[in-house]
Amino acid sequence: MVNGLYVIDSHCHIYPEKIASKAVAGTDTFYGTTAACLGTVSDLIDVNRQAGIDHAIVQSVATTPKQVRSINSFIAESVRSSNGRLTGLGTLHPDSDDLRADVEHLISLGLIGIKLHPDIQQFKIDDYRCLKIYELCEEFDLPLLMHTGDSRYDNSNPNRLVPVLSIYTNLRLIGAHFGGWSIWEEASRKLCDIPNLYVDCSSSMPWLDDDTTVEIIRRYGADRVLFGTDFPMWSPVDEMEHFLALPLTDDERRVIFSENAKKAYGLTL
Repeated sequence: MVNGLYVIDSHCHIYPEKIASKAVAGTDTFYGTTAACLGTVSDLIDVNRQAGIDHAIVQSVATTPKQVRSINSFIAESVRSSNGRLTGLGTLHPDSDDLRADVEHLISLGLIGIKLHPDIQQFKIDDYRCLKIYELCEEFDLPLLMHTGDSRYDNSNPNRLVPVLSIYTNLRLIGAHFGGWSIWEEASRKLCDIPNLYVDCSSSMPWLDDDTTVEIIRRYGADRVLFGTDFPMWSPVDEMEHFLALPLTDDERRVIFSENAKKAYGLTL
């Protein structure tokens, strides 16, 4: 806990020990960053103890359809071995031969939602291949954490996200990075009135000044923002310190730290 508040990190990537360094290096290359952490389960749990984070929502991304089930099995096993410190999301790929079977498999593993990264997986979110994913999320009441926004691409920017959410109104979507990585302010203005959208603050604070961060949080409403660090890209210790320095109220911190994640993901911790 931090200042007596239960904390959920709603955006964490984890990888098997044998490939973690390669996976983290790939993300570093994609974003031009240098990861602060190792990306393994043990590293996440250790650094979360240092940061005062009680629980983490973990996931990884399949770059090909044949990776989907092995990744989901790894995430599920990591959750089972975590002594209640982790909750897992499954991955899907729009080119899968049987998306329904993939969804049923990840549900059978105990995973409670879906993570997609349109830029790394190389698809546009309004592509016809993705529509079945949204239909299945609505059918099975699965929340969807999606990487959103990138000034370098046009895969998940607001011009594509707004139509998707206007059609799939029963889809609970968590837009990572305040709904638009690298286009934070533009995205928040275009997305703030969409009722079935939550956002997380991951991979945002390092680029934004504190006043802008608070402005974006309040534009969406603190009751729709989730705390997230994007481990291992950033240090949860540093992200926590940065977040606590923001001029937010105690009530705003409380809902962002845990209550919104519980609502968005249906968690009972």
